[in-house]
Amino acid sequence: MGDQWLDSGRTYTHDAPMTSAPPWWRAEIHAARRPLLIQRNALTKAVRAWFEARDFTEVEAASLQVSPGNEAHLHAFATDLQGPGGEHERLYLHTSPEFACKKLLAAGERRIFDFARVWRNRERGPLHHPEFTLLEWYRAEEPYTALMDDGAALLALAAETCGRRDFSFRGKSMDPFAAPERLTVAEAFDGYAGIDLLATVGPDGSTDLPALAEAARAQGIRVADDDVWADVFSRVMVEKIEPNLGVGRAVVLCEYPASEAALARLSPRDPRVAERFELYACGVELANAFAELTDAAEQRRRFTIEMDEKARVYGERYPVDEDFLAALPSMPQACGAALGFDRLAMLATGATRIEQVLWSPVVDPFA
Repeated sequence: MGDQWLDSGRTYTHDAPMTSAPPWWRAEIHAARRPLLIQRNALTKAVRAWFEARDFTEVEAASLQVSPGNEAHLHAFATDLQGPGGEHERLYLHTSPEFACKKLLAAGERRIFDFARVWRNRERGPLHHPEFTLLEWYRAEEPYTALMDDGAALLALAAETCGRRDFSFRGKSMDPFAAPERLTVAEAFDGYAGIDLLATVGPDGSTDLPALAEAARAQGIRVADDDVWADVFSRVMVEKIEPNLGVGRAVVLCEYPASEAALARLSPRDPRVAERFELYACGVELANAFAELTDAAEQRRRFTIEMDEKARVYGERYPVDEDFLAALPSMPQACGAALGFDRLAMLATGATRIEQVLWSPVVDPFA
């Protein structure tokens, strides 16, 4: 599935000071939130039943991991494991259950799902929280397009469970029962930004920064002197494309450039792109999905690139889970998706901030 989802962890935002309001545990505040929380509970039960009816096995990935994931712009919470003799080992709260779930596929599981509590540092805002729930699921030996159908079904299930005919967020609305539009990233860049994206990607997946920077500047996108290709790509996505996605009906945005899909297989049709898609509703990124990479040597190479970029930008790097790489050759061909369950609950209940659908939000000391 991959950790490059839910805005890739590139921003830490505040829209309104949280300390200006009474704390969430005040009785009157809780009373106002409780109907949304009860609907969230109903949605959790409905989604769990949906997967179980399709022969998925629910699993529980351990939160403490050797590596929290190796995406350049994801930031983890670190801790120390102490042994009986006082020895120390650095561990991390995972940013996704992905590595553990793929090990379970290598062990023989074929259809699994996990309501995983995950942690990401440097993220806060209406759609971001340092601790949140990822609904992650995998299908072994099935095409990744099956996940597109899963996403559409979960949107309809959420609406039906919470009694809504449409979803709305920040002035954008969509019909959760309508079949999602399928749109490639290249088509989105052309249609919404006037940029020929694949003209800046080589046959081997290499990227042309000057070409993309020139095209972006021509469309009024700011490009900094120290930007890399991925920075410009992300800025175009945020400013020109994402606000237009999932209006009227959901959008499956697919065929991401190979460089933007570190854990995905390359497309057999065009090696410049990977078998990765994201699901959008009301301009909100809900889910990210991959046809999973199982080549351990290639995965190590991509992890190295990501950690080199993390070291360049943030001055730190995370270790590679060698156990995960050892398991990859035993893993069947598979596809996986990660859906921000709190965001789905927001759309289904009509909430405007993620804290409204969290039973016990993390206090924000920086507000």
